[in-house]
Amino acid sequence: MDSSSLSLPSSFSRNWKHHVFLSFHGADVRKAFLSHILKEFRSKGIDPFIDNDIERSKSIGPELIEAIRGSRIAIVLLSRNYASSSWCLDELVEIMRGRDELGQIVITIFYDVDPTNVKKQTKEFGEVFKNTCAGKTEEVTRTWRHALAKVATIAGYDLSNWNNEATMIEKITSDISNKLNHSTPSCDFDGFVGIKGHFEKMKPLLCLESNEVRMIGIWGPSGIGKTTIARFLLDQLSHQFRLSTIVMNIKVSYPRPCHDEHSANVKLQKQLLSQLFNEKDIEIPHLGVVRERLKDKKVLVILDDVDQLRQLQAMANEPRWFGPGSRIIITTQNIRNLKGHGINHIYKVDFPSTHEAFQIFCMNAFGQKLPYAGFEELAWEITKLSGELPLGLRVMGSYLRRMSKEEWTRVLPTLMTRLNGEIESILMISYDALCDEDKDLFLYIACFFNYYNMEMMVEYFPDVRQGLDVTQGLHVLAEKSLISVDDSGTIYMHDLLAKLGREIVRKQFVSEPGLRKFLVDPRDICDVLTDDTGSRNVLGIDLQVFELEDELEISERAFDGMSNLQFLRFSDNFISHDKLCLPQGLNCLSRKLRLLHWIHFPMTCLPSKFATQFLVELNMQCSKLETLWEGIRPLRKLKRMNLSYSKNLIELPDLSTATNLQELFLYYCSSLVELPSTITHATNLERLDLIGCSSLRELPSFIGNVTNLMHLDLSGCSSLVELPSSIRDATCMRLLAVSECKRLVSIPQLPIFLGRLEAEKCESMETLDFSLHNPEISLNFASCFKLNKEARDLICQTSLIHGVAILPGEEVPACFTYRASGDSVTVKLNDIPLPTTLKFKACILLVYKGDDDEAGVGEMIEISSHIIEKHNGNIVTCRPDDNLLYPPITKHLYIFEVQAEEVTSSEFVVEFRVDSWEIVECGVFQVSNPFKLLLG
Repeated sequence: MDSSSLSLPSSFSRNWKHHVFLSFHGADVRKAFLSHILKEFRSKGIDPFIDNDIERSKSIGPELIEAIRGSRIAIVLLSRNYASSSWCLDELVEIMRGRDELGQIVITIFYDVDPTNVKKQTKEFGEVFKNTCAGKTEEVTRTWRHALAKVATIAGYDLSNWNNEATMIEKITSDISNKLNHSTPSCDFDGFVGIKGHFEKMKPLLCLESNEVRMIGIWGPSGIGKTTIARFLLDQLSHQFRLSTIVMNIKVSYPRPCHDEHSANVKLQKQLLSQLFNEKDIEIPHLGVVRERLKDKKVLVILDDVDQLRQLQAMANEPRWFGPGSRIIITTQNIRNLKGHGINHIYKVDFPSTHEAFQIFCMNAFGQKLPYAGFEELAWEITKLSGELPLGLRVMGSYLRRMSKEEWTRVLPTLMTRLNGEIESILMISYDALCDEDKDLFLYIACFFNYYNMEMMVEYFPDVRQGLDVTQGLHVLAEKSLISVDDSGTIYMHDLLAKLGREIVRKQFVSEPGLRKFLVDPRDICDVLTDDTGSRNVLGIDLQVFELEDELEISERAFDGMSNLQFLRFSDNFISHDKLCLPQGLNCLSRKLRLLHWIHFPMTCLPSKFATQFLVELNMQCSKLETLWEGIRPLRKLKRMNLSYSKNLIELPDLSTATNLQELFLYYCSSLVELPSTITHATNLERLDLIGCSSLRELPSFIGNVTNLMHLDLSGCSSLVELPSSIRDATCMRLLAVSECKRLVSIPQLPIFLGRLEAEKCESMETLDFSLHNPEISLNFASCFKLNKEARDLICQTSLIHGVAILPGEEVPACFTYRASGDSVTVKLNDIPLPTTLKFKACILLVYKGDDDEAGVGEMIEISSHIIEKHNGNIVTCRPDDNLLYPPITKHLYIFEVQAEEVTSSEFVVEFRVDSWEIVECGVFQVSNPFKLLLG
């Protein structure tokens, strides 16, 4: 197919006259089924066309053909006497023609008729059809036969599989409603000028008719519309792919420079797979997961705003990572990222034409592509002054929107004298239009809070004492197109706008940086901190320590004059941590600090005059701290504390006033022996991470009092006799991790709604003194070889509900009704009739069979399964495929749920498959009423 012939799918671009066309034999269904489904259609707002009012003759006429081809969905209601009507058969031929030519959706309903008899025209249905064919030409008969055979193969609804018609009708109507919603053309991009032109130009690069895996780059300067084009492609093409997603703002989530490249790459892969599979807590143990999961799947992946080659290597290293026909689209400002990755299909986004630029400006200034009467000359003049960058046109149009003609005339001379065709000048006009409070907020974001979560930023400004109403101010900035806030609440300010804000601050005191509100330039920060020139004007300091060329020695009195300092952030990495030092210690820090983020803090204790009453976040990772401070300090505003990798930390301070603390991170604080008993006052604590706290011997009995605690990770706490019994009272807890707690012997009663228990490599674990109440809990007891029989039985019986379990074992437990050696087991059920969906709990005994003894350790494995029916050899795919981390080489049991639909035989074989692993035994157990089984 010539690429120039590619266009949007006809089913998306057509204007359909009717939602649904119904083809049926009236005598069979009119009084009951038809009347009920039409009533349900009306309740869902579905507009059906039925041919009641058309006079029937020997063949269908133009009016009916027009109705069929003008309906988005055709429903063929196949009943016993459907084939007795040549009218119905002619309708069916036209419907199948519309399916092939127009992309119409066809839905079949088998009403007291077997699909096989329809397909082959056999038994009673075949006799009826034979009578109708009497006297007809061979060509007509052949056309009818072909249409019947084809429609019978379309997956539909078989009344014999349903307990009652009402339930079936509700399901049909719901499915049709969803199909209509998904097939409705999107209007999200109607206001984006030139977007379809970009799509037309990209068709030869996309080459959608090709089955090759193709990577395509979208290249252009910041603000030109690359992301908008990518979003449009996703909107228009996603229906042609099995899986699709757009990963936004990749450069923001990838640290620069990156001191832990592996972790950063794993994070990118996790984000990609989480979005593709719509699975929030997906596990990514190594960098081969994307390749293994996607190599056989046709996907559309858009990687937005890539600025480093390593990001592409992590997420889309090779075409063979993806299934045939996949398309990987990358947007970037740097063409070197594309060329360096071997991408030759590159679309350069050109600036809009003069006419398109005018339309872009008008859409943002007037909400339409043409200006209001009387504004024509002014609109053209300002469009020319705004330049051709779409961002500048949008910002300028938003700034002037709803202004009177007089206001436009008044501002035009200013634009003419200050712009000089530079986008910075255009953006400056928008800044000048803000009130003083919104200007301040703009500068806070540009210099300190770009890419921050909106809710977190509001926390840093708990009052409006200084006239700064953050929520309202953010709303104003978003309305004026100066920021955007995504669905997750993340604030985005365009790079040019952020540079504008920093330049505004710099120009306020060019030669005296210590008098500025914000310090962000490394050279200026060095001057201020070594010369003690900081003033009470300074509100925030943001230093990327790794950008320093030489070592920075901070004066002990460096912060004495900065009495209004609110935000101090010294970001660092593992390479440059010796560049910042305090040879004479530190006299004090501002009493108004709200955020203290100082990586590799070089002192063993914070200054004695350190004040905490305004502190919202304390981040002192990789510090040399042994303790923070002495005595009780006011911590009512504190929400987050991160002291991870502070290997010398011996103790935490008194936390009795930290009543609003939500997150406490203490990763690898290997000298920490205990938590303070006052942590019981942190009743709003939601997350506590103590991974690798190898000296921690016990937990205080505070756990039950921290009623909001959802996440407790004690992995690697190798010195930890036991968990406090009060843990059962933490009713909000969803995750408990005790992996590699090598001295832990038992686990007490757990919270009632716990959803996941990680207890891998607990080599001393023997007993489980709990019962479980959550039917969907997942249990990981891999490499817990000392578990006694009672504990193993508890795990197996619990996992017979909905959850997943991993534990060492030598054979499939006896509680699995059907068991066999190898990878398949025969099942013979007594259920008559069979349920619509068969649900089983499955257990397989796995051992690695690869050549390299270590190759399989820690890899994510995919367990696939299917059912082979005995009487006809029909194969039914089971779902879902389970992906489980398998840590050791030794034999382990995997227990998980299997579901299958449309199984027609009560005797069948269930087969399992796991690449590179041997299935020693397998077993299944039918789950009929899991809640009854769970409760007793």
